[in-house]
Amino acid sequence: MCVSMDRAAFSGTTLFAGRRRHPEHGLIEVLGYQNTAVNLAGGPNAMLLHVPARALTPENFLALRPDEADVLNLMVDALTPVPVATMDWMGAAGPGVRVFDHDVYTVLLAEDPALIPAALDRVPPHRRPRPDPELMDFYATHFPRHVVILCCFDNADARRAKPLLMWYEPDDPDRVVVPALDCHTGGAPRLDEPVRADHWVVFGADGASGEAWEPVAYPGGMRYSLREYLPDAVAGSYVSGAAPNGDFAIAYDDLLAGRLDRVERLAPS
Repeated sequence: MCVSMDRAAFSGTTLFAGRRRHPEHGLIEVLGYQNTAVNLAGGPNAMLLHVPARALTPENFLALRPDEADVLNLMVDALTPVPVATMDWMGAAGPGVRVFDHDVYTVLLAEDPALIPAALDRVPPHRRPRPDPELMDFYATHFPRHVVILCCFDNADARRAKPLLMWYEPDDPDRVVVPALDCHTGGAPRLDEPVRADHWVVFGADGASGEAWEPVAYPGGMRYSLREYLPDAVAGSYVSGAAPNGDFAIAYDDLLAGRLDRVERLAPS
């Protein structure tokens, strides 16, 4: 689930959000995102993610070695098998732009999406998309307290990127929100139309309890500098079929108790 700047196909998506008491940074949220992308446009393309973070820099992105690139797959493996669609929906850094490379993407970080078009000249031409002004206005209107991540790519063949894995201070300490807004046409998402879900949604939280949680078997050689950002156990579900367009959200207290039936789809305000 994501929004693209032009026509694209995304499959095999895994979304992860976890709360962690980090020994240096205190209470943080860790967001993970991975999919297989195919560019269906005639030129460069990009996907957008809105992150509920107070600030985000390239230093917040966690580097993964080749032998650590399956970290989100290990979380999914811990939850397999689970029933399909077990979630029950209830209702509906400074002002500039940071640009850096991450695996198959050139990534732009912007606290104001209105700054993205002017920053695209810093993206290599073969990955430089043409943003629809309506799409940029949509993010500026609906996500004023979010950092917008633009991941530029240009692969016409199916490529599974390494996970995007980042940490940040959560904007809302009482609720965990996973960005899952969906639109693959290049225009602004249609909030009045359902979307087709086909992805894993995985959560982690220090101090969680209940039968919903499953331990994750990380490899013994994983670096401590990465492991300290990852959960000991996860809870979640594979979701498919028609669903309201929007993010996944759950109250932090419900997450700690493993009450995943209280996950809801959250439409932009």
